Amino acid sequence: MTTNGFGGVFANGSGVNLNLGAAAQQDDAPEQNAPAEGEQTVHDVIIVGSGPAGYTAAIYTARASLKPVLFASSVSPGGDLMTTTEVENFPGFVEGIQGPELMTTIGAQAERFGADIRYEDVESVELEGDTKKVILTDGSVHLAKTVILSTGSEYRKLGVEGEQRLSGHGVSWCATCDGFFFKEKALAVVGGGDSALEESLYLTNHASKVYLIHRRDSLRGSEIMQQRVFEHPKIEVIWNSQVKTINGDAKVTSVTLTDTVSGGESELDVEGVFVAIGSDPRTDLVKDKLELTEAGTIAVEGRSSRTSIPGVFAAGDVIDSTYRQAITAAGSGCVAALDAQHYLETL
Repeated sequence: MTTNGFGGVFANGSGVNLNLGAAAQQDDAPEQNAPAEGEQTVHDVIIVGSGPAGYTAAIYTARASLKPVLFASSVSPGGDLMTTTEVENFPGFVEGIQGPELMTTIGAQAERFGADIRYEDVESVELEGDTKKVILTDGSVHLAKTVILSTGSEYRKLGVEGEQRLSGHGVSWCATCDGFFFKEKALAVVGGGDSALEESLYLTNHASKVYLIHRRDSLRGSEIMQQRVFEHPKIEVIWNSQVKTINGDAKVTSVTLTDTVSGGESELDVEGVFVAIGSDPRTDLVKDKLELTEAGTIAVEGRSSRTSIPGVFAAGDVIDSTYRQAITAAGSGCVAALDAQHYLETL
């Protein structure tokens, strides 16, 4: 495994152009409207999306001899862990492990037990009825008795110069993941909601100074969180400011700020930038098909992975707007696999 399609980004085109497959193109093809390749086999389990949730679900369902097929992304291989340099809070790795290496290891473990991992993109799904359809961007249709959705979520980006280039080199979207690496450093947190306030307070455990950068003159977070931020000696709020660029060659050295009132610019020396302006669960495939929560995640029954359609299960960040950790995603992938197995036993 070289490139790792471990993310949860899927192509969402308009319409489906069915690919008739190689057999249908031969001169002796029985009919022009032959089903697309993959339509003949009804799989026990198809997993849409990867990451810790998808790969853990693949491990469990493969060990249960359910022969899962997992569709990872080819458009944007990666996922959050693929942009994380060192992971120190995933159990079992005393000295820590690089994010891409962790994903490669989990994926290889799934394949060891017989999971069929395919680096292809899902365009649409049809989930009603006993047999589910997963349609790829090449038009091929794949059938399954159960579908596990682990499409993840995506941190909102600032969209400024230096953000993507310095991702993993001082730019982060997760304080609990990466704060430890910035001991006694000056850091910037961008945002004004509860998530930004929580990130700021958490980072004071490691940083020498935390600058909270907000584009308005008041915060949006809860009163109690604001009070804690204002009273903390390590936190300084920079009002009416937007990040114009994130600067540095091999690592972050500063940010250029634009005053939203005067239009003036200034430079702030920091060694890390934590972007905390929210995230969006990747639900484009199912937002009109499954019940969603107020937070936009796929709704599941209690602590289970069961969605509003029988035989359809969900796991990972696509159902979790609170914890969003690799280990919690992996745990929910286990739950989804066991729920799918139990569902199949009832058929």
